[in-house]
Amino acid sequence: MEFQERTKYALATAVKELMKTTPLDKITVSEIVAHCGTTRQTLYRNFKDKYDLVNWYFDKIVQKTIRQMGLSLTIEEGLIKKLKLMKEDCYFFISAFSSSDYNSLLRYDYECIYHFFREIIRKRGTVTEDIDMLLQYYCRSALDMTGDWVLHGMRQSPEYMASLLIDLMPQKIYLCLYPLADTESF
Repeated sequence: MEFQERTKYALATAVKELMKTTPLDKITVSEIVAHCGTTRQTLYRNFKDKYDLVNWYFDKIVQKTIRQMGLSLTIEEGLIKKLKLMKEDCYFFISAFSSSDYNSLLRYDYECIYHFFREIIRKRGTVTEDIDMLLQYYCRSALDMTGDWVLHGMRQSPEYMASLLIDLMPQKIYLCLYPLADTESF
């Protein structure tokens, strides 16, 4: 691993440690760099702000599973894997999903999921205005459910939550993602 990548992980580890006891919105850059033993310049050389750092870490640990959907994992398998990773790193996600900042992880996750699904649909056909609106609605609803699940202690299993998230999907979106799906089972 190169030096810059190690530095990013060190900063991510520092913010994760701080998030165990302090909400992300209350953590300062000064606290992150002090905990990491580096300088503010180092953080800003690698990230726009602490939210960018959190979103980068999220990409490293979770988005890998999302990118496998449709390739080696079904959407449900990818969701289960993502939710299991979130449950394993619960302090990080509780703090990150509690953020009210414009650049919060919930907003970033929405953008990632929306663009990911939109690209799958685009590759399989045309993204019409109604499909795009349904997809936006689905992604917002799914992330709202995921956020509630995280903030309420992740009591349901990742498998159960993934099943609910699939059930929430509008039929038109489901058929765009699974064009050969049996519509009778929907």
